[in-house]
Amino acid sequence: MIVAGAALASTVVLVTLYSLGIRLLTTGGRIPLVEPAEFTGAITVMWSKKAAKLAKRARKAAEASPLSDAQKAAAILGGYLCFTLCAAAVLYGVYLIVPALHA
Repeated sequence: MIVAGAALASTVVLVTLYSLGIRLLTTGGRIPLVEPAEFTGAITVMWSKKAAKLAKRARKAAEASPLSDAQKAAAILGGYLCFTLCAAAVLYGVYLIVPALHA
């Protein structure tokens, strides 16, 4: 029961940190937009026309933001901090799982 609770709690923490990091990055004006690429096993293919449309929408949203430059910078910094904490939590989980790292 303890293992299940710890797994659930760590999952909630990781998902929360990741989603908050994405939210803060988009609030700060850095929309994570992935350029289209061709993969043989791709699930979704984004055409260049659609990518250009999404990039234009992201630029317009960033220009219309009511935040000051300092607030945008703080949001971006907070997003990167969330991703750093998320990575640290994953690395700590790997450390706890692999016994060779304890020696």
